[in-house]
Amino acid sequence: MSKMAAEVQKDLIKAIDRDALFLPTLPEVALKIRQAAEDTEISVAALSRVIGHDTALSARLIRIANSPMLRGSVEISDVGSAIRRLGINYTSNLAIGLVVEQMFHAKSPVIEQKMREIWQQSLQVAGISYTLCQRYTALKPDQATLAGLVHLIGILPILTYAEDHFDLLADPISLNHVIDNIHPTIGERLLHTWDFPEALAAVPSQFQILDRPLRKADYVDLVQVASAHINRGTPHPLGQVDIIDLPAFTRLGLDPAGGQLAIDMDEASRLFY
Repeated sequence: MSKMAAEVQKDLIKAIDRDALFLPTLPEVALKIRQAAEDTEISVAALSRVIGHDTALSARLIRIANSPMLRGSVEISDVGSAIRRLGINYTSNLAIGLVVEQMFHAKSPVIEQKMREIWQQSLQVAGISYTLCQRYTALKPDQATLAGLVHLIGILPILTYAEDHFDLLADPISLNHVIDNIHPTIGERLLHTWDFPEALAAVPSQFQILDRPLRKADYVDLVQVASAHINRGTPHPLGQVDIIDLPAFTRLGLDPAGGQLAIDMDEASRLFY
């Protein structure tokens, strides 16, 4: 690690410890969706009205409901039909995750490109996490999707910081070192700030830990296997391990033969595009 990267990392960690690091707030529409979803008696029409205030979000949900892995015999064209197809819980968590996407914008072209790459990865991991969860576990697919969408959320404050510090922005190697080393800590802190449940808030800080001593599969396992799949053959830490050797792979009860599973995960990685 370069001297500058070490100094920046030290400064950011101090800021985290003092609660002085700028952490973005969850967008208002996401808060309204969460509040609406907490009403166990909420109707499709009521949730449609909340989501309908965000035109881009509405269009995205309709497109996902019509995607190859989710579509029914009839193409839908309105938010209410999308919610009925996806279910209220799934729609709510997916919508919150997609609203987070609106936060991935920057002034700098370099940072904007980096944010796009991070969000693309998050979408891929979310699609695989959803599919693995639905087919192999008793966990909730809507929560698995949200776990995938936010597992790299800790990178967002670092990139925002880099925009205001030209030396770091101009040194991509140092920037990547800082991201790799502290985004898990920041991600967990940010999700706690947003009042995410512990099962999801722990995902950013734990999905790269291979030897977690658990008996039952959890959302971290789903994200870890999904991340290992999309990063296979790359320098990423999870890209350097054989996916079938992951304890998470075993806990999820996946088939070690892996042939069809790999094809399924490739298809699932495109679920939210």
